[in-house]
Amino acid sequence: MERITVKGKALVDESGRERIFNGVNLVFKGNEIDGKENFKPVDWTPDMFKRLSELGINVVRFGLLWKAVQPRPDFYDEDYLDCMERYVDLCNQYGIYVYLDMHQDLYHGGAPDWATVTDSYNFKKAKLIWAEGYFFDKAVHRAFDNFWANLPVCGKGLQDHYADMWKHVAERFKDKENLLGFDIFNEPYPGTDGGKAFRKIVKSATKTILSKKVKKVQAIKNIIKGDTATEALAIIDDPEVFRSATSGADLFIKKFDTETYYPFLVKIASAIREVTENGIIFMENCYYSNTTIPCSTPRLRYPDGKLEENLVFSPHGYDLTVDSVMTNVASNSRADTIFAQHAKTQARLGVPVLVGEWGGMVPGCDDYPHLEHLLELFDNNHWSQTYWAFWPALAEEKIMKIIARPYPVAVPGEIQKYGFNRRNNTFTLKFTTEKLTRKKVMIYAPTMPREIISERKATIHPIGDSEAVYISVTPVKGENEIIVKL
Repeated sequence: MERITVKGKALVDESGRERIFNGVNLVFKGNEIDGKENFKPVDWTPDMFKRLSELGINVVRFGLLWKAVQPRPDFYDEDYLDCMERYVDLCNQYGIYVYLDMHQDLYHGGAPDWATVTDSYNFKKAKLIWAEGYFFDKAVHRAFDNFWANLPVCGKGLQDHYADMWKHVAERFKDKENLLGFDIFNEPYPGTDGGKAFRKIVKSATKTILSKKVKKVQAIKNIIKGDTATEALAIIDDPEVFRSATSGADLFIKKFDTETYYPFLVKIASAIREVTENGIIFMENCYYSNTTIPCSTPRLRYPDGKLEENLVFSPHGYDLTVDSVMTNVASNSRADTIFAQHAKTQARLGVPVLVGEWGGMVPGCDDYPHLEHLLELFDNNHWSQTYWAFWPALAEEKIMKIIARPYPVAVPGEIQKYGFNRRNNTFTLKFTTEKLTRKKVMIYAPTMPREIISERKATIHPIGDSEAVYISVTPVKGENEIIVKL
């Protein structure tokens, strides 16, 4: 497999072809076996990875947990890393790239107990949605506060422990040929200021909605509870209103991005680069920037002044209804507003985008048009993506059949436009190639095409024993158009 690097706003391989990645999150958060915590997946089989490749999955956001990697300050669990390395190798066997995600939820969902300092506050059990601890739980806030403050624990700052842990992980995986990169921290949260930001959002959202003379408004409470909030949600569908409703927290998030999160990114990326120059650094945005609040984190530059050339912006984006009983009425308009803000961040940073998390459809959800809409949005922006989240049984669900759409895997030249028209089952790719090349365009198709229109003859490559195929075409110099009809 070819090494992938960054060129402008594109991901490119060693042959100079622009690459698009279509993927899923593969994150095992642990369970309990015989009264003990277990962090080794038991249902990830070779057949699962084979099936992913047949579904056109060529990248996985591969979750690791700090608590599993380093259960004690002076100990790295090599058995856990051995286990996860075997899965990375299985990905490689089936042509799937991985970027390593150090996952956390509510801080203690990823951090070990010894690194979780709550100042005597106890974590509260969620009553409505899993994320409510971010908004109300002082134990969550204090744990983040102490981490961002680099509180000394066992003779070393918490961030310094984290940096050393990442160095250990990077050393383990640095030479994997399918290594795409390192996702340093999942959904960074501001701690106590995050709680203040939430109260500001509630205040500004309520003011915004009331200014529109909506009756019976308890918008935020209703959204969290999953009760009917049709009027309020319809008001927030308007992009300007949605942005106004979240604007009260802007200053808190800008301060966090520039004064807390950015120095942390520099510290951890520097630690990784001490070990290897291989792999892309994935920069996420603050948790609250998944609600239309602008991301202000600067482009990553090291203390010696060197710019990190291999940097990808990896935002997340979910409609407000995610994780609630209202998931089935997710709004395309609100999601568009969130991702429009992410597009502004991309323009400011000048780097590629790989959307780290999106979708979040709960079992039984049937809001498939929303997923189709988001994939079309990503394709229009030439963004790669990893859907949240995959488990083995999902392979045969309709969700994966939607994700397993035609897309350009590798393009020798500059992509102008691509997309899949689901109404007539037609995929179109337009690109330009400056000079003659033998490097081929590679397109994934979930079924055998009934017709391929291109300047030169296309070759079909079956994928495993499935109906899916790769289509390869040698481009012509100048403008190219390839049409695939399924």
